Amino acid sequence: LDSRNGAIRALVGGFSFALNKFNRATQSARPPGSSFKPFVYSAAFERGFNPGSLVNDAPVVLPDPSQPDGWWRPRNDDGSFLGPMRLREAMVRSRNLVSVRLLEASGARPGRDYMLKFGFAPESLPPNLSLALGTSAVAPLNMARGFATFANGGKLIDPWFIERIEDRNGDIVYQAKPRWACGDCEGMAAGTESAPQAIDPRNAYLVMSLLKDVIKRGTGSRANVLGRPDIGGKTGTTNDFRDVWFSGFGADLVTTVWVGFDDFSSLGSGEFAARNAVPIWTNYMRVALNGVPEKE
Repeated sequence: LDSRNGAIRALVGGFSFALNKFNRATQSARPPGSSFKPFVYSAAFERGFNPGSLVNDAPVVLPDPSQPDGWWRPRNDDGSFLGPMRLREAMVRSRNLVSVRLLEASGARPGRDYMLKFGFAPESLPPNLSLALGTSAVAPLNMARGFATFANGGKLIDPWFIERIEDRNGDIVYQAKPRWACGDCEGMAAGTESAPQAIDPRNAYLVMSLLKDVIKRGTGSRANVLGRPDIGGKTGTTNDFRDVWFSGFGADLVTTVWVGFDDFSSLGSGEFAARNAVPIWTNYMRVALNGVPEKE
């Protein structure tokens, strides 16, 4: 997506339209795992937290009637606990229990209501603390739209496909009029509407800062080969390695990658997002950003 106006620059919904007409980029509903954490952090920043806030990475036990013993015990991927840590480090290291505590502090329902500002459908976000671990059900296009809000200063853009339609004589019979997230972007037509301000631009800036660190020294570090300081993103791996994600930005482009099987079977033990989703994202962005100036 072009984060400035929602233009879809590329979309792949599967490897063979002849074999399967299902478009995974727009029609699927898969849990994003830890790639959903930026929205949880954004909700917490709205409540007064900041990247320097200390939150305890320690065991959490909460009542849950759906569990055999009536208790929910979320855990980190590696099963360890690192104790009190700043939110910047927690994002870089993708610590699940910090995210659970953040959403608990914000309130599961208020936090969920805040996350709807990123364009997610209400029915896709569970109104409980499991939302902190990415148990929502979203399509890659929804994730890209949400990340675009961070990349463009907090505005909600609407994805669109068709720029214009011409008749046989070359006369324009339809011209897209997207809402833009900026007031003076190159290519904007006169009288263009502005996209609505979904979140505070300061909030978007803080989240972008954390996501840049995820690539600099965290789970997205394989993307460092691009050699660009303006890229950032977040990995996501779900239970049993069924879904792996990477959503991120560079310049004005926001790209989401999902890898998985339609039958929800596992990709295999150890198939984390850093191993397969990040390289796909990197290979695409290497070409898409070739010759594009870095963005401050």
